[in-house]
Amino acid sequence: MTTLALILLFTVLGGLLSVAFAGVFLLVPEGRRARVLPHLVSFATGTLLGAALLALVPDALESAGPGAAHTIGLALVGGIVGFFVLEKLVLWRHSHSEEYADHGAHHAHHEHREQASAVLVIVGDSIHNALDGVIIGAAFLADTSLGIVTAVAVMTHEIPQEIGDFAVLLNSGMSRVRALLLNLFSSLTSVIGGLVAYFTLGPALRMLPYAIAVAAACFIYVAVADLIPGLHRRVSPRESVAQVILITLGITVIALVEPHAH
Repeated sequence: MTTLALILLFTVLGGLLSVAFAGVFLLVPEGRRARVLPHLVSFATGTLLGAALLALVPDALESAGPGAAHTIGLALVGGIVGFFVLEKLVLWRHSHSEEYADHGAHHAHHEHREQASAVLVIVGDSIHNALDGVIIGAAFLADTSLGIVTAVAVMTHEIPQEIGDFAVLLNSGMSRVRALLLNLFSSLTSVIGGLVAYFTLGPALRMLPYAIAVAAACFIYVAVADLIPGLHRRVSPRESVAQVILITLGITVIALVEPHAH
């Protein structure tokens, strides 16, 4: 099998498997899903923070090399500002396309923020998965065995992230089918990354650290600006303890899986 065929095979396989694990959530009865969903959002918060701060930012700094920390920092800050502007535009579109009375406007605003969060998660996850595809492609170009090991590690790394992303999409009010299809679309952007690596390896690798920083910025913004405020609306001691435990669990899963992605 040619190197290009291997890259395509493993990027497609990785995307399908990660979404399949997330899709298992569809099998949970609706009533139980409603009870479990807030906990999955807590878990998603942990995985987003873990992926950004334990994986993406360190990888960006390491890939950029000595002396590039300031530039990576600028890319990270620029990404956060950019996603703030993007969310503002999404919120503006919703607030001007719907006429609603002052009564219930506060609830509508939260719904709009959750919808905006879903858009940002898809954007950030698509960038992240495309970068994973670049990494897989680069590994296969170096050595077939290294490519297979890297692809398997990336699959393992993506599973908790996709489950968390699926929870965010459902929490935004999206239907299960649409959430699954969007998750599938964002996962399969790894194929694009693999093709970019194969055909334009040099330019792709030079831009990789800065693209990684932008993906990290998206995850940080969604977790801190969108998901955590939503968690604070559930204030009972029992729910608060569960949130802390699940956020910590999400971070821990990424911390345990990330070393194997190298």
